[in-house]
Amino acid sequence: MSNLEKTEPKVFIIETLRFEDEERKLFEGNVISNILMLSDIECIYYYVRTKKEFKKVLGFFFASNYRYLHISCHGGEYQNSISTTLDEITFDELAKLLKGNFKNKRLFLSACSVVNQELAEKVIPTTNCYSIIGPKNKIAFRDSVIMWASFYHLMFDKGFIKMTRKQIIQSLQKVCDTFSEELNYYSISRTMSIKLKTVIPVVPKSNI
Repeated sequence: MSNLEKTEPKVFIIETLRFEDEERKLFEGNVISNILMLSDIECIYYYVRTKKEFKKVLGFFFASNYRYLHISCHGGEYQNSISTTLDEITFDELAKLLKGNFKNKRLFLSACSVVNQELAEKVIPTTNCYSIIGPKNKIAFRDSVIMWASFYHLMFDKGFIKMTRKQIIQSLQKVCDTFSEELNYYSISRTMSIKLKTVIPVVPKSNI
């Protein structure tokens, strides 16, 4: 049995926000999880505030054997880390945390401007994951939450047992066109180099 067959095609969501986001109740990951459950898409949701809690919940993710990890958070100031409410997790640290338990899985990051070449070069070779996907630029909460829920709905709508590159790009294109946002899709090529596919809206964003 392959590593892919041992995992379950389900979504595990970890969310961590700034205090001001909490006050405004901008719990994107929680909203996404509720929409997924209403759509009969199996998912698990956890909210954390510290690096220690993040590490602990990653342990729950590994134990669940879910195939898809979705992290909803803010990016660090220099675009080389992600932020919990109280701590920073560098890309190096994230790669080490995922190493040994993330082979043949996919990472979805709902964080502004951190799904970049450095993240891909740190995480993909270290973990042997299939891909990292997330917004290229800053994205508004109202768009992000519906965009991700729409993406998962499209991916799970056909009752598939795995996400293929073709299916992912087709679904990303649909949500990009709808929300006029660009999404980065990093994966490993056959020559073991990092490959970037930026999905760009067919119709440019309107100023209206």
